Amino acid sequence: MLALPIDLAALLAPITWSQQFWKGTVAVAVITVGAFMIGGLYRARRHLSVLDELPQIYFRFLAATAAVAIVVAGRHNSINYIDGFLRLAGISAVLLLPARAISRAAVLYARRKRLVEHSAIIVGGGPIAIELARLLRRYPQYGLRFAGFVDVPSTAHNKKESMPLVGEVESLEELVRYTECDVVIIADIDCSENRLLRAVRAPGMARTDLWMVPRLREFPGSVGSPDHIGAIPVVPLRQPTLSGPKWAVKRSTDVFFSGLALLLLSPILAFCAIGTFLEGGRGIIFKQQRIGRYGKPFNVLKFRSMRPVDDTESQTNWNIGHDPRVGPFGKFMRRTSLDELPQLWNILRGDMTVVGPRPERPYFVDRFSVDYPEYAMRHRVPVGLTGLAQVSGLRGDTPISDRARFDNYYIENWSLWLDVKVILRTVGEVFRGGGR
Repeated sequence: MLALPIDLAALLAPITWSQQFWKGTVAVAVITVGAFMIGGLYRARRHLSVLDELPQIYFRFLAATAAVAIVVAGRHNSINYIDGFLRLAGISAVLLLPARAISRAAVLYARRKRLVEHSAIIVGGGPIAIELARLLRRYPQYGLRFAGFVDVPSTAHNKKESMPLVGEVESLEELVRYTECDVVIIADIDCSENRLLRAVRAPGMARTDLWMVPRLREFPGSVGSPDHIGAIPVVPLRQPTLSGPKWAVKRSTDVFFSGLALLLLSPILAFCAIGTFLEGGRGIIFKQQRIGRYGKPFNVLKFRSMRPVDDTESQTNWNIGHDPRVGPFGKFMRRTSLDELPQLWNILRGDMTVVGPRPERPYFVDRFSVDYPEYAMRHRVPVGLTGLAQVSGLRGDTPISDRARFDNYYIENWSLWLDVKVILRTVGEVFRGGGR
């Protein structure tokens, strides 16, 4: 919050020398700040050092300047004009370093005076966890106030250095709320990965920064500028972004896409409706209860490819791909996924989204949630017309555990670009006829 306006002031300061090149200067400033954001240069760090950031700062600034200079050269066929623009860019480059130093010095001062600090709990109780707690108690410049340890019952916390123990890992969500914790650091904890994943994936953890001490900390990663507390490296773990502006863009895109698709695909929808009627008579739309976000049931719409004996069969029959009651036209619709086009109405209503985990029936949700603990975590987001698991070949009689892993991977690595990639792969599947 502090670094961005100071950087922007340094980048725009040359306009006070000359207004002739103000458009190019503003363009460089905007592109540079955007590149800093993408590169994580405005992300809160524990260890603050301008020298650590210097290579990234000037690499991104020079790239932005070069891009704008190419446009300037194309529009103004004048050596003198380009020379004047680059001189002002040089002033910005000179001012960037003291600007970043000022912002970092201000943050360090606020931390040391404890004007800015965040509550932190450490998950673990081994030597690394104890050392982290000591560092946070002794050095306020990291901006963290140690609130206690969270561990498993098998680890003894009988030493003064390993106290206070505020609770167990299964109660992590409640402990975060109780201690008003902003940061959770996973150090050396003696428990299984599945047990730890269930704790950190709890809904109450969504607003908490999650960091981890790498197990092979002697081998630093090759990407990005590493952060550390003392000599202990800490890696921020990416939390799923399931709200905010990007998620609003996703919903807006869903409404636009589904509305436009219903309009443009109306001839195909009519063709499927007529074919379904000719093959099986009335009742061309098949309604089936599915489970959506947060476990809320809704009725999904599909073109009927066969008639179930009763509602029980509809809710409990896993796969009808080889059922003899599926006629030629029904098989064609299922193979090309055209039977799922009415779900565009579900998307427009908000029951579903374009890209998300596959919606499943209540009977199978209850069954799979018992057998596969990760399965219920799929319902953190709206269910989708298509999804990463489906375009990765996990349709029909494929392992549920694999589907759950792909769906949770999608949730925890969600981005607008990932949605675009899934949609493009879905189009390829439809044209290839790789449906069920």
